[in-house]
Amino acid sequence: MTPNWQCQLPGFPYAGEAPDGFMVRDQIVEYIEAYVSKFQLPVQSGVTVQRLCQTGQHQFQLLTSAGEYTAQQVVVATGGYHRPKIPTFAACLPETVTQIHSSAYKNPRSLPEGAVLVVGTGQSGCQIAEDLHLAGRQVHLCVGGAPRSPRRYRGKDVVDWLEQMGYYDVPIDEHPQKQQVRHKTNHYVTGRDGGREIDLRHLAVAGMALYGRLTDIRDTTLSFDGTLAENLDQADAVAESIKRTIDRYIEDHHIDAPTEAPYQPVWQPTTDIRALDYEAANIQTVIWAMGYHMDFSWVHVPVFDGTGYPGHDRGVTPIKGLYFLGLPWLYTWGSGRFSGIARDAQYLADRIMLADRQAQSAASLLERSPLLEVINDMAFGS
Repeated sequence: MTPNWQCQLPGFPYAGEAPDGFMVRDQIVEYIEAYVSKFQLPVQSGVTVQRLCQTGQHQFQLLTSAGEYTAQQVVVATGGYHRPKIPTFAACLPETVTQIHSSAYKNPRSLPEGAVLVVGTGQSGCQIAEDLHLAGRQVHLCVGGAPRSPRRYRGKDVVDWLEQMGYYDVPIDEHPQKQQVRHKTNHYVTGRDGGREIDLRHLAVAGMALYGRLTDIRDTTLSFDGTLAENLDQADAVAESIKRTIDRYIEDHHIDAPTEAPYQPVWQPTTDIRALDYEAANIQTVIWAMGYHMDFSWVHVPVFDGTGYPGHDRGVTPIKGLYFLGLPWLYTWGSGRFSGIARDAQYLADRIMLADRQAQSAASLLERSPLLEVINDMAFGS
């Protein structure tokens, strides 16, 4: 979760009284609604897009629940979080156990009484697990390979440091992992109570039960892969790597910043539990926080690779007139965030305007063509 000052929709930066704070859900919605209102954008809500296809060489048809549309240029700006990931073995749980995806979570009161199993430790999984824990619920958390981030370090929010160091501006082709970074899980951290980091070891000391990845469900037994210690260590290693990068930046630029003591883990798993009887543990709810699959099945245009990811260069596809916007790492780390969407949108807007001018110029030349005049004379007998 990033500070309010990173809300930088095109021409509409955050203007509230807490730039270093963290807006909650309703405030984010208000920010977006205010953006739409200021620029009088013709947003059509409550419309389901059913199909996008080509109807000619440079023509697209969009079928929606509100009717059909045609266009010469189309921007697909639906992001990358479409279909919830839920493993097939979820079907092994009985109907008496409530199952929801993290996207459907509202608050602890909305869940049945009893213990809760949260599967996944990306941002949503960790934040939901903490929310339930603070509400007094017994939480069982399956820890995956998601990295964690410090919230503040050496006098600043880490996002401030990363912005100052230019991390949100690094193009994907200059990133060490190149296109692979698009499939990485975001670091877990929270903006709750003014912002803080989430250290799962602290939650374990406070009574949260931690396990490795959930691998199977048979009868009433949950099976785990035994990677808890490894996953916790790896998450810590990423957080410490971020700190070392900031340390080097501070040293190289002779910045006066307070120092901090090295990180010391407060808890280590003495045993890595491989199985748990969910009935004996009184687990009444399972929250699947394993992320999303991309689903562009409604786009019937040949621009996708074998994984269903659209082929593009900064959002420009090989199909003339078709563009993508808002995907994680479309161009930079900021591409899927409020902080970087303006740059990507401006780039596509320039490309769209250029394509439009070229089309108009070509049409104008064709209208003035002597050959066309001859064809017209023959067709109409002038």
